[in-house]
Amino acid sequence: MKRYVYIGIVAFIVIVTYPFWSAGKAKKPEPKLDTPEIQKLVEKKCVEPKEFMKREHMKLLNQWRDAALRDGTRVYVNSEGKEFTVSLQNTCMKCHSNKKKFCDECHNYAGVKPYCWDCHIAPKEEEGQI
Repeated sequence: MKRYVYIGIVAFIVIVTYPFWSAGKAKKPEPKLDTPEIQKLVEKKCVEPKEFMKREHMKLLNQWRDAALRDGTRVYVNSEGKEFTVSLQNTCMKCHSNKKKFCDECHNYAGVKPYCWDCHIAPKEEEGQI
């Protein structure tokens, strides 16, 4: 009987710790920022600094959504005082047109399913686009 208890404990430990065995093996994606539109830009800057966008882009997009739909506000003034049109498709996706390489890789890595495309039309990517 003791033997089955030990086997059960070992099996439990293996099952519980299994997800951690592969932790760190998945390659962290690096968003591809070399789209044709970004290459045309003289100053290659997003609406906010890179670290802010990595960390807070979903909060910013939610704020934009609320401001545009609930308040009718269509202009965003960034931390440097520069104005941008509040638009996922015409501001964000204009530069970040490579949804598969830019959005999807990071969201898949993080295990999140953004609901942007429930309302917005996902951009059609051309063959060979980076």
